[in-house]
Amino acid sequence: MLFHERAHKYEYKLNDTDDQIIEYILANKEEVTDCSIQALASRLYTVPNTITRLCKKLGYTGYSQLKNSLMEEIEEEAVAPKDSFSFNLDKTLSLIDHDKVSQVAKMMVNARKVLFFGVGDTAPYCELMVKNLKIVSKQTEFSIHRHETLFAMEQLTKQDMAFFLSMSGETKDVLDMAEIGKEKGVKLVSLTHFTHNSLKTLTDVNLYCYSPEMRINGFNVTDKTPMMAVLRILSEAFWEMYEK
Repeated sequence: MLFHERAHKYEYKLNDTDDQIIEYILANKEEVTDCSIQALASRLYTVPNTITRLCKKLGYTGYSQLKNSLMEEIEEEAVAPKDSFSFNLDKTLSLIDHDKVSQVAKMMVNARKVLFFGVGDTAPYCELMVKNLKIVSKQTEFSIHRHETLFAMEQLTKQDMAFFLSMSGETKDVLDMAEIGKEKGVKLVSLTHFTHNSLKTLTDVNLYCYSPEMRINGFNVTDKTPMMAVLRILSEAFWEMYEK
């Protein structure tokens, strides 16, 4: 996983000082690879322990691994990998934050009702999740019709949860439903492609998959397998937690 991707994945763990260090590293990758932790801390007017803690937050074992990863990035930047089925799936698996998965699974277990919503090509995955929850008798629902979903959203309370699926995170109907849920104090979760988007700013927890938009002759043929992989991992975490 690239440095900027780690910063994005774990941004919910970071503070202002962490953000400043990350900004400096992104702007000075080559310089940092030749810099000791003491020298970097001095340039940033902080202490080595602060940088070490940031490395751990980003999933590195320490500063040495961060530097080695940066060197690999610099060497590979000229030959960036092309998007493909295997690349997207491998990238998705590397983005899985199991703490977040457990958090969402617990939210689903504790919620009185779980409402799923997605439009277009993501709709079948909402239906799949409804089935996965219903097999353990969890109260859950999904509808392909906007007016039915709107009615269902209006019935939700703070004891309920809404889960939104959108690759872009910018689908208007999905954003409209998320706005309603946020106003009502409903617990909100989203699953989107690994990018900054409007939907993630509205939800309490955001899960990621990696699948950039792909079009052929004007048709959206974006691979949904990465989304399916995340939902399967989440379902298994939910089943395991529900049985306890």
